[in-house]
Amino acid sequence: MNDIALTENLVAAGRAHVVRRFGMKDARFHGLTAAAALLVIAIFGGVIVSLIIGALPAIRQFGFSFLYSEAWNPVTEKFGALASIYGTLITSALAMIIAVPVGIGIAIFLTEICPRPLRRPIGIAIELLAGIPSIIYGIWGLFVFAPAFQTTLQPWLIRLASDIPFLRNVLAGPPYGIGIFTASLILSIMILPFISAVTRDVFETVPPMLKEAAYGLGCTTWEVMWRVVLPFARSGVVGGAMLALGRALGETMAVTFVIGNAHHIQSSIFAPGTTISATIANEFSEAVGDLYISSLIEMGLILFFITFVVLAAAQLMLRALERRAGGLS
Repeated sequence: MNDIALTENLVAAGRAHVVRRFGMKDARFHGLTAAAALLVIAIFGGVIVSLIIGALPAIRQFGFSFLYSEAWNPVTEKFGALASIYGTLITSALAMIIAVPVGIGIAIFLTEICPRPLRRPIGIAIELLAGIPSIIYGIWGLFVFAPAFQTTLQPWLIRLASDIPFLRNVLAGPPYGIGIFTASLILSIMILPFISAVTRDVFETVPPMLKEAAYGLGCTTWEVMWRVVLPFARSGVVGGAMLALGRALGETMAVTFVIGNAHHIQSSIFAPGTTISATIANEFSEAVGDLYISSLIEMGLILFFITFVVLAAAQLMLRALERRAGGLS
């Protein structure tokens, strides 16, 4: 009996040792993951603090007028970010207007219409667009798109809209080739892989039973996609679009090549303009004087804030869509 009790005690002690050992490993793993999460928060906070410190001279000098002033004169040290903010928002909005329908159409084609042997090659080809450096897009836009638009597309659109009250101002000349419209088109091509890839992956998660039931009721492919697939996958589609929007807001080199880099706000989308990232990229290396550098840093802080607000709004939108879908179910 004593031997049996001793054996049981040894087994229990061994089990306790194993449990303690695994508990220590789990505690270390928990600490490492928590440290990684805190590191991200620390980096996020460090970026904000460094931007605020660098922007303080411009904030003290110009105050809120920096946000609504169009002036940008390094000689007299008069700076305002309104033209750059306008260019950032309008180019991103136009790029999304172009890219979202096309991206969703590509995803529908790849998941429902495209012959199965061609789905993978076409999908890979589209996703490879995301790997092309942005400077290549900029060079392509400057030497291929801009001359073609200047001689063909823009003059035609200007003549077409000359008698339409609203469009005559939006599509006004002269046709420079470069400008907000060209930058928006290049941006739409750059963000297209993000939208199409995410949307395609989300569409593939739709249960086949739902689509088969809709087809069994006599629905067409359009009706199945519009009434079944898109409502089921709308949160993922919105998430992919917001991911693409975040990329469009911060794009630098491609936009710098083709937007014209003019600190003026004009009603025509064919006119040259600028964005926050393009202004910083163009002028930071040549900025002389603390106020000039501080103004550029404040523009970076504004871009950071715009991107943060957009992504936070996207998260709130996704949660609202999920709650609505849960309520409907």
